[in-house]
Amino acid sequence: MKNIMLAAACVLLSCSAFAKKVKFAVNMSAQVVDTGGVHIAGDFQSEAGYIGGDWITDSTPMTQEVSDTNIYSVVVDIPAFACYQFKFVNGIHGYNQEFVPLESRVNYNFLDSRWIYIDSLSNDTQLVGPIMYAGNAPIGKYLMRFYVDMSLVTVNTNGAHVAGLFQGWNPATTRLYSFDNVVYEYIAYVDTGINSFQHEYKFANGNSTGDLEVLPGWCTSQAGNRQTTVPKDTMLPTICYSYCSTCATIGIDESELAPAFGLYPNPAADVVNITFSDNKLIHHIAVTDINGRRVKDARNYVYDTARLDVGDLKPGVYFISVSSDDGVRSVQKLIRN
Repeated sequence: MKNIMLAAACVLLSCSAFAKKVKFAVNMSAQVVDTGGVHIAGDFQSEAGYIGGDWITDSTPMTQEVSDTNIYSVVVDIPAFACYQFKFVNGIHGYNQEFVPLESRVNYNFLDSRWIYIDSLSNDTQLVGPIMYAGNAPIGKYLMRFYVDMSLVTVNTNGAHVAGLFQGWNPATTRLYSFDNVVYEYIAYVDTGINSFQHEYKFANGNSTGDLEVLPGWCTSQAGNRQTTVPKDTMLPTICYSYCSTCATIGIDESELAPAFGLYPNPAADVVNITFSDNKLIHHIAVTDINGRRVKDARNYVYDTARLDVGDLKPGVYFISVSSDDGVRSVQKLIRN
């Protein structure tokens, strides 16, 4: 009997050792709350001890908070180092589940639920939200979803992370999760406002400063970081770890993309001059913004110098790409002031 009790105690201790308190919260200010109350359903309910199994829409009620009556929340104990999917429910029935926007969805195998990866055993409560019901982020925040393709590297046993100003440049606190062991991702909520649109960040293959990726200089900020603009809920492009493009386009060393043309003035306000130095007869020019969107192009230049009007572009960082008919490409960074 003592051995049985000891074994049972060990099981309980093992479970609790990997348990983490997680607080799910939702903002219902834009909704008429159903008379059945607000609930949450997901694949964590069995682990949290709720009867009936997972994805039961009426078994996990959320409590209206006193400090802000628009907020409904519930605290659960669930195992750490696991990914969970969930939805908020305005009522008790399956048809009362929220419609999750694309930016927040699992977006894998056509699943349309929210997701969260619990990677910490710290003695605190991890807060999820309060997310706007059927929305992407808390009030006053934008969703910023990172993607990095790790297929060209061996992922560190400490995991892949992202660090940036949005989380204090700590490469140990923001772990990425992968649904397919290739592309790793993370959803952050960043401040809105005109002064908060620009973000710099780096991925880390590990969880220390020494694990931060080293990037080619032509696609980085002056500090050597990745950079992007987030004027709304944003899903960033899937980028290859330690590169400035997708892994599928990397067939040669990026050093071969070193600038083969002159670019002046830089920074530029109205017009930028491009001088070609590769002895090619025809050149094609493309201008892309920091998110990889093509904003201007000009094909079939047959002169030694091209004048490109950039006065209609918003101030910021752009990339000038020059290619020839034989497929050779060169890229430089342009600052539009």
